[in-house]
Amino acid sequence: MAILTLENLPDDLMAQLQQLANQNNQPLNEQVISLLKQALQKPQPPLKFPISPETDPTWEERRKAVPQLLADLERRRKELPSNIEWLDSTTLIREDRDSR
Repeated sequence: MAILTLENLPDDLMAQLQQLANQNNQPLNEQVISLLKQALQKPQPPLKFPISPETDPTWEERRKAVPQLLADLERRRKELPSNIEWLDSTTLIREDRDSR
């Protein structure tokens, strides 16, 4: 049999597992195995992405708009003045910390 070691198990989850094992008069190890078996036996729905052709009716329309959006971004980037002096983020962070 294989050995499974869990790291960084939250204390509250451990307490819940121990409480469930006590309620079912099982050792903790048997309770965890039982829970894992139950979880794996449940039919798993297929993964659906939040934005996909199946879930978003405007997906195809937005996908077709991507080349134009990229061209607009490139055009705007080229329109920016080349002599802009961008602020250093380190300086901004220091100023923010000093103002507190």
